[in-house]
Amino acid sequence: MKESPKNIIALHNVSKTHKIKGEVIIALENISLNIAQGETIAITGPSGSGKSSLLHLMGCLDTPTRGEIIIDNTPTTELRDSALAKLRNTTIGFVFQFFYLQPNLNVADNIGLPAMFKHEKQDAIDARTHKLISSVNIAELADRHPSELSGGQIQRTAVARALMNNPKIILADEPTGNLDPESSEAVMQLLLAANREFDTTIIVATHDQAIANRMQRTIKLNHGVIQ
Repeated sequence: MKESPKNIIALHNVSKTHKIKGEVIIALENISLNIAQGETIAITGPSGSGKSSLLHLMGCLDTPTRGEIIIDNTPTTELRDSALAKLRNTTIGFVFQFFYLQPNLNVADNIGLPAMFKHEKQDAIDARTHKLISSVNIAELADRHPSELSGGQIQRTAVARALMNNPKIILADEPTGNLDPESSEAVMQLLLAANREFDTTIIVATHDQAIANRMQRTIKLNHGVIQ
């Protein structure tokens, strides 16, 4: 009998609220879900439904107001900031709609940056960077800076950066939202290839139903709750 894949992410009764000018705003309310290693997941819903808030919690970029979050068998709620940063850097890769590349670094250095925080040897960083640049078809752009790239080239760089530390999870927040159809398809192919080749769990927040249809499962949010 084939063993079921383990959960790489588990949320138990998670809520997130913000206080703005004395008013309590509910971003997420009583969210419980399990995501298995190697799944591809779409998170959908209208603007303001909580998609980005959920990604930020799963990526340890934010902490819940209530509830428990377990990432790769590690309960995160009580972790110190330094431990959360280590978990993010070793386990999770991020791809954002607005890229967040370092403008003063060239493409190669942007891609290699996550490995530098792991204090890897430079030769190992350079070798993996070269492999990733080639895999996303931007080898000729290695010495360019973000301001010299198109949107599609920037997002390919961001995907390669997300893959740098061989993460178990990639979280992508509207990764194709600012791209033309050809660049969007290239980015999706890169993410799905990581899933096929390395069993990377891919979680994409998107408004695009065509992208959601390519994922194995869809989580629909509305007003901070799962529908």
